[in-house]
Amino acid sequence: MHICLLTNEYPKEGFPHGGLGSFVKTLAEALVKSGVKVSVIGLNYTPNEEIQMLEGVKVYRLKRSKLRGLAWFFNSTMINATIASLNKKYPINIVESPELGLAFINKIKNINYVIRLHGGHHFFAEAEKRGINRWKGFQEKRSFQKSDAFIAISRYVKSHTETYLSYLNKPVVYINNPINTKLFTPVLGNEKEGQIVFAGTVCEKKGVRQLIQAFPLIKKQFPKATLEIYGRDWLFPDGSSYMQMLKDKELPLLGVIAKDLHFNGAIPFTEIPSIYAQAEVCVFPSHMETLGLVAPEAMAMQKAVVFTNKGPGPEIIIDGKTGLLCNPHSPRDIAAKIIWMLEHKQEAQQMGVEAGKAILERFDLEVLVQENICFYEQIIKS
Repeated sequence: MHICLLTNEYPKEGFPHGGLGSFVKTLAEALVKSGVKVSVIGLNYTPNEEIQMLEGVKVYRLKRSKLRGLAWFFNSTMINATIASLNKKYPINIVESPELGLAFINKIKNINYVIRLHGGHHFFAEAEKRGINRWKGFQEKRSFQKSDAFIAISRYVKSHTETYLSYLNKPVVYINNPINTKLFTPVLGNEKEGQIVFAGTVCEKKGVRQLIQAFPLIKKQFPKATLEIYGRDWLFPDGSSYMQMLKDKELPLLGVIAKDLHFNGAIPFTEIPSIYAQAEVCVFPSHMETLGLVAPEAMAMQKAVVFTNKGPGPEIIIDGKTGLLCNPHSPRDIAAKIIWMLEHKQEAQQMGVEAGKAILERFDLEVLVQENICFYEQIIKS
């Protein structure tokens, strides 16, 4: 079986990437270990073309066109040419992409096309209360029409997406994103008193601003508390930095306690477990998620986790048993949940143990990679 994954975010040393890139890397390497041939095709982070073999995964990074107004055409042409060339040498069974990824892909006979629902333009436009961009909306609808099947990473993303887009009576299966529980494994004794950790893209929809606003309330009861923020910056349409906006507008309001809040930037995926190991509480107050890998990863390490009560939050955490859910729009509620964890250390530790058990049952990499392979086989046979 030969699977071709389309993404521009496959991790590359020295360049930040998001949860999608981490997921694709985890899945791709696990598929290879299970005897599946995997190729990844996407646009490069740098202005050149590269082909790499990484842990058995063949990664094609294409030179990105920046020709204003026509970049989409030239980039799609390159991707289509690479798929066609690769298919001639090593016949491809499945081409998989996120929601918009098939819009300009030329379908080839005997290749099956799959969209994995990570949360597309329609999904997040509604969640973030912004209008549908006509160009992106067109691409997403066109992409859905070309897909032969869909994989939803959470029940919420499946149900919420289908309020805006039709699956056109094509097969839809629900498979969680797997967690590498060999990487995200409990590490005892490394916690730093009062350390609160956030990991993820530093942007509005991840609830970072509300988390910062909650910090003074936490400091009143726990003066030694620190807030460590890890993740890549997000840029506004004009190119300005969201992180810098927070530093300019939110940090001055904190006064002297601003010295205990640190923006640590993006770190390699493999270093995240050591960051979580130092945390007394891991907090992810996202306004919206399709699944949110960061919370399950921290839970796999048996950490005390505060997650959003929106979207798939209740799918991931049983509130009060495997972690706590917060209203991500309320700094007061975020603070209250973190304070509870810091005040009730023994109960929080037990939640972490229960969380670890739950993740092993639902997100184990070896189990879920076999579910993916079984679904691929069904689509190929059909």
